[in-house]
Amino acid sequence: MYSKFGIDEKVINLSKTSMEQIRPVFDEISKIVEHNTLKVISAMQEYQLSEMHFHGTTGYGYDDVGRDTIEKIYAKIFGTEDALVRIQFISGTNALTTMLFGLLRPGDTLMPITGKPYDTLSDVINGENIGSLKDFGVNYKEFALDDDGNVKIDEVLNYIKENKVKVIELQRSRGYSFRKSFSVEYLDSIIEKIKQVDKDVIVVVDNCYGEFVEKEEPKADVLVGSLIKNMGGGIAPTGAYIVGRKDLIELIANRHTSPGVGKECGASLGFNKQILQGLFFAPHIVGEALKTAVFAANMMEQMGFIASPKWNEKRADIIQAIKFGNEEKLIKFCQGIQKGSAIDSHVVPYPWDMPGYTDKVIMAAGAFNQGSSIELSADAPIREPYAAYMQGGLTFESGKLGIMSAANMLIDM
Repeated sequence: MYSKFGIDEKVINLSKTSMEQIRPVFDEISKIVEHNTLKVISAMQEYQLSEMHFHGTTGYGYDDVGRDTIEKIYAKIFGTEDALVRIQFISGTNALTTMLFGLLRPGDTLMPITGKPYDTLSDVINGENIGSLKDFGVNYKEFALDDDGNVKIDEVLNYIKENKVKVIELQRSRGYSFRKSFSVEYLDSIIEKIKQVDKDVIVVVDNCYGEFVEKEEPKADVLVGSLIKNMGGGIAPTGAYIVGRKDLIELIANRHTSPGVGKECGASLGFNKQILQGLFFAPHIVGEALKTAVFAANMMEQMGFIASPKWNEKRADIIQAIKFGNEEKLIKFCQGIQKGSAIDSHVVPYPWDMPGYTDKVIMAAGAFNQGSSIELSADAPIREPYAAYMQGGLTFESGKLGIMSAANMLIDM
């Protein structure tokens, strides 16, 4: 069948070799999928999920029992006191922005300690005269990672001993940097050390791309993620979640809706079923995305490119970074991903000036939900080291085709 897609025999043979090597890794992924599936079902059973919770509300959305039950289920899954899960969030960036503006006040300090946050937060934090945190008098102190890609924890602890910091932010995933993503165990160890020095500082985690990759989630005061990434299972059409301490969720909800209104309003507009069904599928879909990433890493390593993580390394998120060191090869890889997609396979992506990014960006995706990162996609800023950041794959079989299509574009370069 692969020959019907124009896949070169050399790529087909590489694929066969990969499949033989990666089977043991797939078995480990399946164990995590089973654990997290049982965790989701347990939460749904605890709150007696039934068909009545699928129906939505309009207008103000008062007494939306489905929406409220979704938020109880999310809090249970993440082991937190409360949750805000809303279709009105347009993206993970929107949810992160709402969280930051909900928690920070003029004169407060925001301190990311895992390097520069994801590109789309740049204007949120430091934009000039556009309603940024800087415009509202929020101070900013950033800690880069050390040469090994770890948090400079001693420097961080010394700083918070001498200075008042309101919010410390950690980014679980690598974003557009060729560093390792952080495991739950590592994040928890950092959070514990911070709390020993200052128990009052609010520690938040940008949890995008990391949910259900491991058996547990980070023990932060607040965690934020998108529903068109891991937690939506490829079914939720938009939206995001924020989970954490009850008092903090209340502050964030007051920023999301209106002070004094908080979580009481927000019509679900008939999307409760899609959010819940997406959550039900999410552990399995994350497993499919992880298998796709492992296959991609193995294939690209066989072809002489640098993959991070390597195919047999432990994973903390669904992102697979591949370093090409060459602009043309990077573009060809992304174009190959697009060519292997079920949707928009006839479209050829090129780099462009995308809003919210400082460099030109190329984005390849054939998605049922626009911009969905749990569906197979690959994107990259056009800058050194010319690395593609690939994620998603609703089914491993379709993800495998996309990777083989990308390899096909590179095989004779």
